[in-house]
Amino acid sequence: MALVNVINMAVLDNPTPFGNPFQFEITFECLQELEVDLEWKVVYVGSAEDVTRDQTLDEILVGPVPVGVNKFVLQADAPDPGRIANNDILGVTVVLVTCLYKEREFIRIGYYVNNEYSEPIDPEAGPPNPLDL
Repeated sequence: MALVNVINMAVLDNPTPFGNPFQFEITFECLQELEVDLEWKVVYVGSAEDVTRDQTLDEILVGPVPVGVNKFVLQADAPDPGRIANNDILGVTVVLVTCLYKEREFIRIGYYVNNEYSEPIDPEAGPPNPLDL
């Protein structure tokens, strides 16, 4: 039997520009008193081919957690574009929200992220370098 059940996770401020923080409103139920805090992480997948490009955007401890339904907003800074290859900045990637109890991951929720230009591209000039935006 699970001690913690995630009831809902809502992505706030969606869609948002690349440089804005990620925000998740997390609602979970705690079924009995926990011995230690819950550890929540937000990870941005910087490349499907290179795990070293992944960035842990935030790690927080939540606790003590009372028995019952709990809600909080998890906010994480935007990824560092300097750690992402130019050819991986635009297009689809993933952001993962995980939770650990006693150093064991018990839930992993992934969201697709589509990074694209917010303004139309001049076909004659071509797109600007994403890092120049």
